[in-house]
Amino acid sequence: MKIYETDKIRNVTLLGHGGSGKTTLTEAMLFTTGVTKRIGKVEDGNTVSDFEKEEKERQYSINTSIIPVEWKDHKLNTIDTPGYFDFVGEIESALKVAAGAVIVVDASSGVEVGTEKAWQYTRREKIPTLIFINKMDKENVNFDKVLNELREKFGKKVVPFEIPLGEKDDFRGLINIVDMNAREYNEKEIKCFDTEIPDNVMDKIEPLREMLIESVAESDEELFEKYFAGEEFTDEEIHRGLRAGVINGDLVPVLCGAASKNIGVQTLMDMIWDYLPAPKDIVTPVGVNPENEEPVERNMEANEPFSALVFKTIADPYVGKISLFKVLSGELKKDDEILNSTQGNKLKINHLYVIRGKEQIEVSKIIAGDIGAVTKLNDTYTGDTLCCMENPIKYSGIEFPEPVMFLAVEPKSESDEEKMSNGLQKLSEEDPSFKSMYNRETKQTLIGGQGDIHLSVITSRLKNKFGVEVELVDPKVPYRETIKGRAEAEGKHKKQTGGHGQYGHVFIRFEPSQEEFQFDEEIFGGAVPKQYIPAVEKGLKECFEEGILAGYPVVNVKATLYDGSYHSVDSSELAFKMATALAYKKGMKEAKPILLEPIMNVEVLIPEDYMGDIMGDLNKRRGRILGMEPQKDGKQLIRAEVPQAEMFKYASDLRSMTQARGSFKMEFSRYEEVPGELTQKIIEQAKKEK
Repeated sequence: MKIYETDKIRNVTLLGHGGSGKTTLTEAMLFTTGVTKRIGKVEDGNTVSDFEKEEKERQYSINTSIIPVEWKDHKLNTIDTPGYFDFVGEIESALKVAAGAVIVVDASSGVEVGTEKAWQYTRREKIPTLIFINKMDKENVNFDKVLNELREKFGKKVVPFEIPLGEKDDFRGLINIVDMNAREYNEKEIKCFDTEIPDNVMDKIEPLREMLIESVAESDEELFEKYFAGEEFTDEEIHRGLRAGVINGDLVPVLCGAASKNIGVQTLMDMIWDYLPAPKDIVTPVGVNPENEEPVERNMEANEPFSALVFKTIADPYVGKISLFKVLSGELKKDDEILNSTQGNKLKINHLYVIRGKEQIEVSKIIAGDIGAVTKLNDTYTGDTLCCMENPIKYSGIEFPEPVMFLAVEPKSESDEEKMSNGLQKLSEEDPSFKSMYNRETKQTLIGGQGDIHLSVITSRLKNKFGVEVELVDPKVPYRETIKGRAEAEGKHKKQTGGHGQYGHVFIRFEPSQEEFQFDEEIFGGAVPKQYIPAVEKGLKECFEEGILAGYPVVNVKATLYDGSYHSVDSSELAFKMATALAYKKGMKEAKPILLEPIMNVEVLIPEDYMGDIMGDLNKRRGRILGMEPQKDGKQLIRAEVPQAEMFKYASDLRSMTQARGSFKMEFSRYEEVPGELTQKIIEQAKKEK
């Protein structure tokens, strides 16, 4: 693959609902540009971008794939993203390096949840966007209906640049409203040819054409005056005006086609070139000098000092770590020595690659605006900045969503514990929206992700990449124990042996406290010598690690040593610790022990239509609604407090209840008493596990 100048490159991400045809569209692009001899099918497991075993088995994209193609003397880096919401981390990576987006819509399904989310992503990031209505050859397809639905949902900036030529089985091409020509496609050959626009559609085209001309006029003051004067625009003025509207977000062109039959794909690639920005057309990269945190600007030019952002990491068990990056300024060459300004370490570049699916194409250099890859940068992670050592710069990283669903993971073979831990660490480097951690209290390894599909894929990868079979189980709730009453108890440990005996004797008062652990002593007259009092405190701390109800840690208790006795020969620290343990068991039983459970602060963001269902569900989970807050986009934010025990699989349940339109986040608030009817069940379960 040859090296392209920055202004000859387009970085475009494909977004849309799962099953809308993003991967098939990349296959059609590969076929059209002569990279492949046929259009691969997702169901056959032979596509270039879905190359992992899990993707072939599940028949949907899990990873973001980079698919570069060469078209009419320019380079198009197509970034194919997953459509399932569990893999939102992959989308965030793609958005960080894309200068444009194509939202793919299934013509037979219309606007779906994934379409809405794709729109929200592109508006949030201010990314110039095209909409491609795919699968126009399917039965029961109505282009006008889908177009109207898009305009109702997303506004009048959504404008058709094309309409279909024929429909359903007779769908054979498209009519370009911008250039006023018609084009038919031959799906068996990489050919299309211009044809006459049918007379019977001119009435439909003319108002749409007038809409585009008005948009051109609004793009430029000079053009507006020309339009107002009744003068015709030239083709060059029309293209310039429309491109300006697309790049600044005032226009979102709608195109159409059928990727599986390679209809409309050549025109789409032409439109990407004509209307979406080159890398240097977007905002100037701004970072900071890592030495003094002063702002630094770079132009996306090849003659600037080198800098790049690592936007994706691949954990390959054979090749090792593969770091994908976009060059934001300058150029990177083979054998260069560079700096990772985020981690503060120097790196040597031995080989440079362009990635196409799983294929690694070695190149001599990667220039500003282009996307490349390098292997075996062991101390480099997603979000890191790479730069030249003479002119250091550090860019802001990538914000990934925090995990919303946690499950415990256990290896099927105990001997695989270390392999599992290493595999989880590498997978979390590959996917920062996934996290793993060890909970010392519950003695479980927890993995957190964006939903049950996400965690299921993680376990599959552990098996396929690292040879570890695991099981997912519910996490244990970190309950606590405390007391509601006040009690006094005696503990006496006396043991006579042939030599020195053991003697410890204490009286301890137990009562509730605001502090997690509070110890006091009220000894008079040396009833317990001072050298043994620390042993009593230490003994209590050890006892508090395991409560008397279900063995959970004890909190918010004040223990006061107020009396006791000792033996001048047989007393020892150990004897007093033993006596303390006896007093602890007696006193805690009499002080009305209770279980406490963690309560979470929960914020649920949903469309208003789902308010009743969500509030009812939170009540069923023993939640307390604290309030509701209307949002600017028409959604509602519900604030609630909910026991952690009820929230482990809430991510999947919320997605199901809101057709994936709802989201939530939560954080720990405090501990609260477990209702009496649940306490006995928890105690019985804890005893069974022991």
